[in-house]
Amino acid sequence: MDAMSITPGTDLMAGPPPTHLPVDPAEALLAEGRAPADVVRRLPSSPLAWATLAEQARDDSADDVTVYAYARVGYHRSLDLLRRSGWKGHGPVPWEHEPNRGFLRALALLALTARAIGETEEWERCSTFLRDSSPTAYDALLG
Repeated sequence: MDAMSITPGTDLMAGPPPTHLPVDPAEALLAEGRAPADVVRRLPSSPLAWATLAEQARDDSADDVTVYAYARVGYHRSLDLLRRSGWKGHGPVPWEHEPNRGFLRALALLALTARAIGETEEWERCSTFLRDSSPTAYDALLG
């Protein structure tokens, strides 16, 4: 950005605007009571479906490695969707915007299961990423 393209009154110290993901079509299927694994099969690019599958596996006392794998897929599907939604690799992804919650839940589960399997650097990276993306999500999911 050059000096000629700066609009008067622009806050040059402000960070990037919040990213608001589109509504995830998996939300309606999950709300109908469809099994998370079936929703993943139908919508494999859905961060919410993968996050819900990871949560179900955790709640069913699945092995930490299984939960970690599901959460990692949800996290990577989220990164693809975030980038398509204008995210530049940093900046707020507010918990208050409900469609962001699939990403935030996957990231929190990735952090927790990384810690559970002894991957300390990944725990630190993911928990910091969650806090930086949404302090509210951090408090709700890890705090």
